[in-house]
Amino acid sequence: MTGSDRPSALDPALAARLKRGADGLLPAIAQQYDTGEVLMLGWMDDEALHRTLTTGRCTYWSRSRQEYWVKGDTSGHVQRVKSVALDCDADTILVKVDQVGAACHTGDRTCFDADDLPLGP
Repeated sequence: MTGSDRPSALDPALAARLKRGADGLLPAIAQQYDTGEVLMLGWMDDEALHRTLTTGRCTYWSRSRQEYWVKGDTSGHVQRVKSVALDCDADTILVKVDQVGAACHTGDRTCFDADDLPLGP
């Protein structure tokens, strides 16, 4: 059973707008609200989005563990939600957060600072 198979309390009007992948998930980009720094990419289904909107803490669906996880519950590196937006196609979520500590599971501030790729000439 995937997260998308579980019942959700997400507003049905909002749920009807979402364009999920075949697995029922949407990519969710976490961005530091005051600097614009892109922190990480996670995955949300309807219930994870509902929990994020109603608790003020980012909840994601772990594809590897097949369970919900609230960012920071085990690490202490919480994401306090400042705003949530859908992109123009309603297939990607942008969550602006106040990140406490590292966002990346490696302990880095962001998941996007470890491997810059070279650009062509």
